[in-house]
Amino acid sequence: MKKVYLAMSTDIIHHGHINVIKKARELGEVIVGVLADEAVAEYKRFPLLSFDERKTIIENLKGVKKVIKQDELDYVRNLRKIKPDYVVNGDDWKKGPQKSIRKRVIETLKEWGGELVEVEYTEDVVLDQLDNNLEKLGTTPDQRRMKLRKLIELKPIVRILEAHNGLTGLIAEKTKVVEGGKVESFDGMWISSLCDSTAKGKPDIELVDLTSRMNTINEILEVTTKPIILDGDTGGKIEHFIFTVKSLERIGVSAVIIEDKIGLKKNSLFGTEVEQKQDTIEHFCQKISEGKKAQVTDDFMIISRIESLILKAGVEDALKRAKAYIEAGADAIMIHSKIDTPKEILDFCEEYKKFEHKVPLVAVPSSYCQITEEELIEVGVNVVIYANQLIRSAYPAMVDTAESILKNKRAYEADDKNCMPIKEILTLIPGGK
Repeated sequence: MKKVYLAMSTDIIHHGHINVIKKARELGEVIVGVLADEAVAEYKRFPLLSFDERKTIIENLKGVKKVIKQDELDYVRNLRKIKPDYVVNGDDWKKGPQKSIRKRVIETLKEWGGELVEVEYTEDVVLDQLDNNLEKLGTTPDQRRMKLRKLIELKPIVRILEAHNGLTGLIAEKTKVVEGGKVESFDGMWISSLCDSTAKGKPDIELVDLTSRMNTINEILEVTTKPIILDGDTGGKIEHFIFTVKSLERIGVSAVIIEDKIGLKKNSLFGTEVEQKQDTIEHFCQKISEGKKAQVTDDFMIISRIESLILKAGVEDALKRAKAYIEAGADAIMIHSKIDTPKEILDFCEEYKKFEHKVPLVAVPSSYCQITEEELIEVGVNVVIYANQLIRSAYPAMVDTAESILKNKRAYEADDKNCMPIKEILTLIPGGK
């Protein structure tokens, strides 16, 4: 029997998949490579079903002889192990993000005289439409809350974008680009106290209370499905933090980040230019511990933000605090710096790697924005937060538009330079047309 290989992610089976398997059966013994959860999350979206569940489904499809795991989007590793006579795939990958993968399949098959057989794409099955239908169904608090931990397990780095209202939530939810044969997108949203306060025209000093912040969270929850990390500032008094944890967990927020400072909150990027005081290790550990006791599920995460580098206490102090906070129950550590190079962060990460007991590491490259995600992965960072770029880019554009109207005594120039067509803004929001 000839050997036939095809790869599937497939947590939604439709007749297009069955057509591909039928064609493969005509050619020989069918071996299906089921994409690992990591590969699915990298290429499409968070998989609805786990690898084991998807593998079981494929194993029970008529005509499938054997199922193996494909750890990555690229076929080459599995192809060289199996050396199939044929690879079968839908012809839709001639364009789009899988075009480069197709090219590598063809080149690899030439090594032993294998052949690529392409099945005409089933036009009435549009996976994007299926995904859109799933988005319309939305998500539940439980489903959303657990996604962050799962993504940290699945991906080399989890990419989070700031959102401060429903519109920016939709940008974080839907923005995608095709880069190097991969679909790049954001994995979740960061609700920053700085951006939330700024959008309300108020200073970033914990003036915006939890009730107001919950309104912002709910705006974003209503129109998105991806996980949310909340900037919890200092967390407030321990007695208050307990209730914050319960409230956030209940509505489906995945994590809260609290910083180890006390007193009137001032933005960290001011550093020592303003008076800021770091909490004691003992008191902050107690806050973490009591917060962990308050949660009901294992999904919710309390992330400890270390301000030692901000306040010039040094890397050694930051490492000492990291060990203590992990011992107190912190689910992840966020290390922060305000200098315009990543040196402090890299120094911390290199030492953090040596810890016997580690938790995921979070970085927020606002001031040292030249660092790449690849460099962060290399030093062990698990989550990167782009913490304020949307509001910082929106403000100058809006000011420019306002000034243009004043200067020209009409809106024409502003429309031509800065504004999207009115029809596009009307159809931007689902249901707006």
